[in-house]
Amino acid sequence: MALSQIGAETAFVLMSKVLMPSTLPHASTPPLRLGEALVQQGLLTAEDLQRALELQQRTGERLGRILIALGLIKRQQLYQVLAKLWELPFVDLLQTPLDQKLARRFDPQVLVRERYFPFGERDSRLLIATAEQPTPALFERLQATLPNQAVELYVTTEWDIDHAIRQCYRNQILDRAVHGLYYRNPAECAFTVLTFWQYVAFALGVLALLAGLYFALRPTLILLNFLVNLAFLGSILFKFTVSLAGAKYEQVQPITAEEVASLKDEDLPTYTILIPAYREAKVIQHLLINLQHLDYPPEKLEILLLLEEDDHETIQAARAARPPEQVTFVIIPKGQPQTKPKACNVGLFFARGEYLVIYDAEDRPEPDQLKKAILAFRKGPPNLVCVQAALNYFNTNENFLTRMFTLEYSYWFDYMLPGLDRLRLPIPLGGTSNHFRTEVLRQLGGWDPFNVTEDADLGIRAAANGYGVGVINSTTYEEANNQLWNWIRQRSRWIKGYMQTVLVHSRNPFHLLKQTGLRNVFGFLMLIGGSPLTFLAAPILWAFYLLFLVTGTRALDFLFPPITLYISLFNLLFGNGLMIYLNMLAVFKRHYHSLLPYTLLNPIYLILHSIASYKALWQLLTRPFYWEKTKHGISRQLNAFHQSTAP
Repeated sequence: MALSQIGAETAFVLMSKVLMPSTLPHASTPPLRLGEALVQQGLLTAEDLQRALELQQRTGERLGRILIALGLIKRQQLYQVLAKLWELPFVDLLQTPLDQKLARRFDPQVLVRERYFPFGERDSRLLIATAEQPTPALFERLQATLPNQAVELYVTTEWDIDHAIRQCYRNQILDRAVHGLYYRNPAECAFTVLTFWQYVAFALGVLALLAGLYFALRPTLILLNFLVNLAFLGSILFKFTVSLAGAKYEQVQPITAEEVASLKDEDLPTYTILIPAYREAKVIQHLLINLQHLDYPPEKLEILLLLEEDDHETIQAARAARPPEQVTFVIIPKGQPQTKPKACNVGLFFARGEYLVIYDAEDRPEPDQLKKAILAFRKGPPNLVCVQAALNYFNTNENFLTRMFTLEYSYWFDYMLPGLDRLRLPIPLGGTSNHFRTEVLRQLGGWDPFNVTEDADLGIRAAANGYGVGVINSTTYEEANNQLWNWIRQRSRWIKGYMQTVLVHSRNPFHLLKQTGLRNVFGFLMLIGGSPLTFLAAPILWAFYLLFLVTGTRALDFLFPPITLYISLFNLLFGNGLMIYLNMLAVFKRHYHSLLPYTLLNPIYLILHSIASYKALWQLLTRPFYWEKTKHGISRQLNAFHQSTAP
């Protein structure tokens, strides 16, 4: 509770009568008192009050939050009435000059948690705005935090407090969002692309390769061919084995509809939803509509819309959409790197929910997803920090790319991730629909703003720190990328992030092995390291195969013995055959049988991945932290989908 920056030399003298328990209003104010006051002032009808009270009896939530969530009253109107009931003055912090020098003497995390803000001084008294009822408990907390200080209380809204914190602690919040993980543990952050020893290992490897090519050309090429084939086939066999483990439990429903129906509203905790939206003006209105589908008490939702301060178009579109009162705009301070994980770290700073989930601006989660996540946490082991919902697409049949994207995601989320879960291997998270225990997420340091696949990195980092990641049988529908260059940009960012994640978590391999065990290290290397290697190796194998088709073995006899070429040919065809089979497997669970012929085109899709992987490798060396923005809202089926699913 203690302030982080107020020392003994700035101790204060307690003289205030405002905070003395004898002068405090009664703490046990009946809920009806607020409702009656609102009715008497004409801000609420008796019928609406009765409706809210019935909902309060079912959910156990505060009456004020229920009224705000139902859209029956504005937040400022509510707190102005509460100020009168609490016999304290109301202050509008948006219109009041703030003493920033005073505010910066406090720990902003304490202010967020305790919901008060010191906005000035007058006559040796500290002026504090609070959004909480001034009960004896609040008095005790303030007295412990502000020993020997005269205090004068005012009432304001939660929004005002958050706005004042963002205004006065802008640089501090930005610094925590960008460098918080680095300060916590530099070895877990991608800010350093390559460590000194990684540079040394890379340089020695290049020198050894050049020496081998110069002094022993044929043996060196044979060894390289063997290693490339081993990496290519090993990665595919690993995915095949894991996917079969996932397919074994294809019909298992970890969370049943009966379990969801048994949940009572009063037992549900507050849930924070983070929605990072950058250049998403086209889809922001659909997003706000989608949130209405969630089967969760709206008064127990905290929806933080994370908007970059230089993205005026999206901010204007969000305001024009007239979001409900439980949606809070969090304006992200401009600063590098300008990435989604940085925005999410700012959102995490203000999050008050016991649980937290991330949705992208174009997402449409299934209505019961939050409840399934809560049940998964309650049924899971104590170290379960995150559960991942499946992702799929609403514009499946739009063109070749959307069909292949759907096959890929159906295989990944319906078979691959459940297989990793069953085999107790590290699970790389997807970029959305990750549900977290909020406090444990803070302990992990949040997201790495320098890693462009912050989701996959966080899943591996959680496993490295002894936490578990699971999956739930719920789906979030997104817009599949339907433009080739847009797809290349998106996929190269993902592959670059996988490369970053491998570099970060292999900095101290012996420590990683000791911390997570051989099984998890093997799974990590096969999945996160094997995927980029597969994409990078594929063009080399195809080039040798094409040369073999044209010339036979004659053109390559001086480099490779025929047996080497035949083994390479087998690996190439067998590996691609396995990937085609896995894509075929993907159509069955969701009954995408019309996509079955497209599975035969997976080698073409793999070539596109290879193009993206070489672009990713180049950017890793030249622009490691650059976040290539994916365009959304470009599908021709977007409006039709949202109209067909409107509540």
